[in-house]
Amino acid sequence: MRYISTRGHAPARDFAGVLLAGLAEDGGLYVPETWPEFSPADWRALRGKPYAEVAARVMQPFVGGALPFGTLAAICRDAYAGFGHPAVAPLVQLDHNLFVQELFHGPTLAFKDMAMQVLGRLFEHVLAERDARVTIVGATSGDTGSAAIEAFAGRARADVVILHPAGRTSEVQRRQMTTVLAPNVGNIAVAGSFDDCQDLVKAMFADVPFRSELHLSAVNSINWARIAAQVPYYVAAALALGAPEREVAFAVPTGNFGNVLAAWVARRMGLPVARLVIGSNRNDILVRFLAANDMRVQPVEPSLSPSMDIQVSSNFERLLFELLDRDPAATAAAMARFRAEGRMAVPDAAWHRARRLFHGLRLDDPATLAEIRRLHATAGYLADPHTAVGIAAAQAHPCPAGAPMVAVATAHPAKFPDAIAAAVGLHPPLPPRLADLYQRPERYTGAPADLAAIEALVRATVQRNA
Repeated sequence: MRYISTRGHAPARDFAGVLLAGLAEDGGLYVPETWPEFSPADWRALRGKPYAEVAARVMQPFVGGALPFGTLAAICRDAYAGFGHPAVAPLVQLDHNLFVQELFHGPTLAFKDMAMQVLGRLFEHVLAERDARVTIVGATSGDTGSAAIEAFAGRARADVVILHPAGRTSEVQRRQMTTVLAPNVGNIAVAGSFDDCQDLVKAMFADVPFRSELHLSAVNSINWARIAAQVPYYVAAALALGAPEREVAFAVPTGNFGNVLAAWVARRMGLPVARLVIGSNRNDILVRFLAANDMRVQPVEPSLSPSMDIQVSSNFERLLFELLDRDPAATAAAMARFRAEGRMAVPDAAWHRARRLFHGLRLDDPATLAEIRRLHATAGYLADPHTAVGIAAAQAHPCPAGAPMVAVATAHPAKFPDAIAAAVGLHPPLPPRLADLYQRPERYTGAPADLAAIEALVRATVQRNA
C-alpha cells in the first residue's frame, strides 16, 4: 500500500512512512493511492470475532507490507486489553432503530483512545526497527491530547508536546493532560482557540529546518494511521446489526472531521453504509456547507461540547480530494483560497455529491442540555454533550430505508460534569482509576499563539530528555 498527498507535491510513502511523517511536506494529507475493497464474504468472515481481531483485519490492507500481520494483530490485542468493557466498543439500544456505540471505555474515557492506543504501539515498533526517535506535536480541542499523552508517556523513543486552547477545555480534559508528569511529556496552554493551536502545529511542520531538527511527527487525525485505526469500530457496529446483508447509518458528533471520515472510509471499502449524519454545535461550518455550500470561517465560540469548537476541519481536505476526483491541483487551489480568504469554493457538482451521503444538524447549548435531559428521562441514558448532539442528529435524519441508525458516543459523561449537572442535576463520578484526578498536581506552560514562542517550548522539552 502506497500513500499520496492530497496536494500532489510530496513523495509517496508506505504506511510506516506516513505514520512517522504525519503531515505531508507540501502541506497536504496522505491518502491511500488506491482504496482496498472487501467483498460481502470478507465482511461475513469477521462476524463474531473479538474486536481486536476485527481491528487488525480491517487495518491490514492499509498497513500493507510495513508490518507482518502477526505483529499488527499482537499490537491490536495489547492495545485493547486494558479497556473497561470486554466488547471494547459496545452497542446500547435506545429505541427501535436507534443505537449508541460507546467508544469511551479506554484509559482516557474518549473515542480518541480507540486509535491512539494502537498508534502508540505502532510508533514504538517502527521506531525500534529504525533505531530512531521522534518528537510528536499535536493540537487538541479536548480529547486528542490526553489520549496521545496516555499512549506515549514514558516511551523511550518519543517526546510528546500537546497544545491546547487555554480555558477552552473542560477541567477533566485539561487535568487528564496536565497531571501526567512523565519527563517526555510537555503541555502548552495557548492563548487562543483550537484553530490557532492547529495552525501552529501545521506551521511547525512547514518550518522545514525545525521539522528536520526535532524529527517532528503527528498523532492528530492529520496522521493517516489515526483514520485507519478508527475504521474498525464502524465495521464492528455494522456487522453486529446485520451487515453486509443489511445497510446501517451512522451519526457522528464532528469537529475535525476525522471520526466521520473513518466511517466514509469504511463505506468506500464496501461496508453498506446508507447515510452519514454530522452533528455540530454552534461552530457549524460543516452543517452550513451541507445546507448551502457555505464553507466560510467564522470566529470560534466556546460551547458545552468543546471538542467540536472548531471552524477549520482539517480532515475535510481528504474528502474534498475525493469529491474533486482526486485532482491534487484543484485540491491545493481550493485549500489555498480557503486559507487566504476564509472561504472555500466547492464546485456545485462536488457539493451535490457530498449531500447524497452526508446530512447535518446544528445544536446550540440550550438544545444540547435539553437533549441530555430528554435522553436521561426517556431512555435512562446519560450522554455527554458531544454524544447528545450526535443522538439528536441521528433522530433528525433517520435513514428512509429503515436501516438502523448508530450514534457514536465519543466521551464518558464524567468528562463534562458541569454540563451533566446543569441538565439533570447529577454529578457523574469518574471511574476508580481517575478518582483522584482533581487532587493530582498539574504541569503546563502558558504561551501566546506565536510560532517562535511555541517552537522554543517544544525544543526545551526535547532538550530536557536529550
